[in-house]
Amino acid sequence: MAYQGVAAEYLGIPAVTRAYTTACVITTAAVQLELITPFQLYFNPDLIFRKFQLWRLVTNFLFFGPLGFSFFFNMIFLYRYCRMLEEGSFRGRTADFIFMFLFGGFLMTLFGLFASLFFLGQAFTIMLVYVWSRRNPYVRMNFFGLLNFQAPFLPWVLMGFSLLLGNSIIIDLLGIAVGHVYYFLEDVFPNQPGGKKLLLTPGFLKLVFDPPEEDPNYQPLPEDHLAAANNRNQPQEPR
Repeated sequence: MAYQGVAAEYLGIPAVTRAYTTACVITTAAVQLELITPFQLYFNPDLIFRKFQLWRLVTNFLFFGPLGFSFFFNMIFLYRYCRMLEEGSFRGRTADFIFMFLFGGFLMTLFGLFASLFFLGQAFTIMLVYVWSRRNPYVRMNFFGLLNFQAPFLPWVLMGFSLLLGNSIIIDLLGIAVGHVYYFLEDVFPNQPGGKKLLLTPGFLKLVFDPPEEDPNYQPLPEDHLAAANNRNQPQEPR
């Protein structure tokens, strides 16, 4: 019964959040069990484009370091804000959510080509936090019971916390910058005079991830009604 409860809770997590967080946990577990090493995962343009180790374009977003405080801290924020975005402003828009992932990952990868950044998962988490915070500007936040502030300040509070831990803030600034670019192009610029929507989700993503919308004006043909009635009236085979 306990297993069924955990499985039901897990399957209740929105699909994109479930897939991404699971991939991050599995990757970290594989490193801890020494099945793979971080040297096989990190972002290395030379190995990607000359040795065709294309998996590094993805795996550098999946590893958040060894098990410890930093890993669990990142996983909590990744899960929380990824899920709130997917269940909130992206509800029923899975294709748009995946396109945001691809857009953000693409910009971060471009930056990684010119900077010595090996893992971009933390920047990706900050991007998700930034987009959520700008779309929920009036939500009051509390950080470890020490600070009270409005949601738009959350990415900057996280950056300050990272600085206190002695980490480089370049990765946090990258996440904030990419999150702001997405937010501006998606939420701000289209509403400006003369503005228009520039981020258009490719049709194939909508075809794969979003169910077709039902036309409220569609009237079924008479033979469709007849077929449905016949299916209902057919005797069921005994089991």
